[in-house]
Amino acid sequence: MGRVAVVTGGSRGIGAAISKALKAAGYKVAATYAGNDAAANAFKSETGIPVYKWDVSNAEACAAGLKKVAEDLGPIEVLVNNAGITRDAMFHKMTAQQWNEVIGTNLTALFNMTQPIWGGMRDRSFGRVICISSINGQKGQMGQANYAAAKAGEIGFVKSLAQEGASKGITVNAICPGYIGTEMVRAVPQDVLEKRILPLIPVGRLGEPEEIARCVVFLAADEAGFITGSTLSANGGQYMN
Repeated sequence: MGRVAVVTGGSRGIGAAISKALKAAGYKVAATYAGNDAAANAFKSETGIPVYKWDVSNAEACAAGLKKVAEDLGPIEVLVNNAGITRDAMFHKMTAQQWNEVIGTNLTALFNMTQPIWGGMRDRSFGRVICISSINGQKGQMGQANYAAAKAGEIGFVKSLAQEGASKGITVNAICPGYIGTEMVRAVPQDVLEKRILPLIPVGRLGEPEEIARCVVFLAADEAGFITGSTLSANGGQYMN
């Protein structure tokens, strides 16, 4: 029997690629989503991966949802905190709502999703927590003070929790994607992509969601137990630190 993995935001974009890759690697996968029922049901029909709907910024919803997944599939041993939103604005025009929504979904959700299953991971002496941060959490981004702050916070969360989980066989790591060819990025006008984005990426192309998924499968493996507290950058050489 494969280990049980939960992927937040797991029915679209990078999350969908992660869910598919984990299933292909033998995991029993549950994909969560927030609002797009049609896309989630299409994903379920296409892949056979069960989908669960809840708001990751809501602690009670996360606790209830995780309990339901465990009842359906078994104890959760791998968690991929992937769900994320943007509410971009220059800081002098940013509203408290824009700030709070991004912090809630991108950062507070890490507590909401991880804390309810952390005790079980400790009891079983095994766990994998993988957080999908961002290149913008490493370098910052104009117009994204809320998003960059949340994504930088994810890295701090990972480094701290990794120290707590190490003696219990739990690893906690972050992946920082650069520009990935998701539906959202591919909607950028071609001239903007070619003149303003691709020249910043030394490899000269966008990343693919499947490339991020391979990073997740690597870190989720039983054999990756010596890697914890790490940040894996997958950005085509755009930012190196």
